[in-house]
Amino acid sequence: MRAIRITEFGGPEVLQLVEDQPEPTATQGTTVLEVSSAGVNYADTHQAENTYLAPAELPMIPGAEAVGTLPDGRRVVALLAGGGYAERALVAEPMAFEVPDGVDDGQALALVLQGTTAWHLLRTSAQLREGESVVVHAAAGGVGTLAIQLAKRWGAGKVVAVASTAEKRQLAIDLGADAVVDSAEDDLKGALREAADGKVDVVLEMVGGTTTDQSLAALAPFGRLVVFGMASREAPSMVDPRQLMARSRGLIGFWLAHCMVDPDRYLAAPMRELLDLTAAGDLEPVVGGTYGLSDAAQAHTDIRARRTVGKLVLDPSR
Repeated sequence: MRAIRITEFGGPEVLQLVEDQPEPTATQGTTVLEVSSAGVNYADTHQAENTYLAPAELPMIPGAEAVGTLPDGRRVVALLAGGGYAERALVAEPMAFEVPDGVDDGQALALVLQGTTAWHLLRTSAQLREGESVVVHAAAGGVGTLAIQLAKRWGAGKVVAVASTAEKRQLAIDLGADAVVDSAEDDLKGALREAADGKVDVVLEMVGGTTTDQSLAALAPFGRLVVFGMASREAPSMVDPRQLMARSRGLIGFWLAHCMVDPDRYLAAPMRELLDLTAAGDLEPVVGGTYGLSDAAQAHTDIRARRTVGKLVLDPSR
């Protein structure tokens, strides 16, 4: 089968298309998915260079999500242990979710990893309360575009979207954000506070470096900063717990991998809600582009260069 194979760690150049990759063989508890579309995530760029939270092993086929057809004919979107950048992939049954009519491949892929992340960032980690302000960094990305909509749907008082270009900030406004901030602001702390009318309750942060530092400093008492990535590849400053005590602030980490340990508990209900909202037209997953499997390296180049919005999709037929 056709697949993207990585045999050495590095940047986008290590993603190599092969035509003769052996097909996966189902083992106990797994089945083979005929992949119609695969998803690209920022985390895939970390995995390719082996800088992700979980160490990678070579050789590997990247890809943590795919949508397609199971042998029994069901159309599902699934979270994978890897192998999504291919024509076929192994799926564990508890990690596969049936896709209702009216939800296309790109929308389903936007929901299964980034959508459930947005859901848990707000519901589980931040425990968003009605009327609270929410700051969403990387607001035009896969998680950000959905977090804006969910925060508004769940009663956020003001949603502040942070993005790097005027076009991305306009997209955030179109999706329901109440205010926008340029991510290049020198005084990001002050800009966030001003945009949130002086009270920053929740921040969803995946940039790292000074962005994390200033976001934490912007929090009001009882505010919560939820960190779910480090796209800049720059670590933030170390945090002294006394800093948190002094303003009654919370610093929380989130990684969806912990939800995958018990998908029936942590993923089934969020996926039903997200899919139903999308099928009803009440949630708008943003698909930012579809690449051929042969252009996977270009997809990684584009997402690392912050040229993309929403969900990126790979078509294994091309």
